Amino acid sequence: MALRFRLSPLTRRRLQNFRANRRGYYSLWVFVSLFGVSLFAEFIANDKPLLVFYADRIYAPILYTYPETTFGGEFATETDYRDPYVMELITDQGWMIWPPVRYSYETINYDLPGPAPSPPSLENWLGTDDQGRDVLARLIYGFRISVLFGLTLTLASSAIGILAGAVQGYFGGWIDLLFQRLIEIWSGLPVLFLLLILSSVVEPNFWWLLGLMLLFSWMALVGVVRAEFLRARNFEYVRAARALGVSNFTTIIRHVLPNAMVAALTFLPFILNGSITTLTSLDFLGFGLPPGSASLGELLAQGKANLHAPWLGIAAFVILALMLSLLIFIGEAARDAFDPRKMTR
Repeated sequence: MALRFRLSPLTRRRLQNFRANRRGYYSLWVFVSLFGVSLFAEFIANDKPLLVFYADRIYAPILYTYPETTFGGEFATETDYRDPYVMELITDQGWMIWPPVRYSYETINYDLPGPAPSPPSLENWLGTDDQGRDVLARLIYGFRISVLFGLTLTLASSAIGILAGAVQGYFGGWIDLLFQRLIEIWSGLPVLFLLLILSSVVEPNFWWLLGLMLLFSWMALVGVVRAEFLRARNFEYVRAARALGVSNFTTIIRHVLPNAMVAALTFLPFILNGSITTLTSLDFLGFGLPPGSASLGELLAQGKANLHAPWLGIAAFVILALMLSLLIFIGEAARDAFDPRKMTR
């Protein structure tokens, strides 16, 4: 017996409102498609072949590491499949299937026709950066790490902010007052100066940056959720739940939080936009991901330092502008979907 999921009339109306906003609806599909493709970046841009057929056996270098001796070489180290000697050994007794872009984000092209950065060519479709690395490969990997960082930071900070706002708004009184004073003090701390100080002590990485930014980004939704809980805590159904002896935790989670989430969900695309912009800004200033990482901000910094190579700045700008614009359009469509004044025919 097939399972059928029935949506409530309110949910159906919100979905209809979201689809009615064509710009936001198609932006969601474009963004999801681009992000889905970037998740398989290793299969699109890599300096290792997807499959190798050698001596009647099939190998998957993109998934496993093979020594050069596997293909008749002389060294027991990892195979360099771009080495002409290794390529000749394999093609003599088999074949290789390469990804569309034969470079990873850290692969250096040593056969450039001129000094790096080199302009776009048939070998490097968007040119190379000032270290000879393929720009297209770095864009694909940089897009993925930017979105993953933004999504992780958005979800974690939203969870903390919703919890803090719920506690403030539901209990009120001294708890609300103390939380508000703490937020005022905490939001006044200079985040960039803290980054400068900590970067001189600890080498930044993905998780280090995520934890540090999480310390200051959780306040984005506190005010919205707090206002919703302050409004709803004296409603009849909340007072009835208290009179029946329902615990505060159950009342918050099951009765008040769903109403507050309507306002919070409309802010999530904009918070994601700000998270991606924060990582890009830190990478541009040199306080973001470790050197050599695939980063859109680092590519922008290279474009600023190499004005004679406009393909660097243009490529990074186009990707960033497209990504942030799509998120803004999705946020506007989500805001219209949850707006009770918006009706679709």
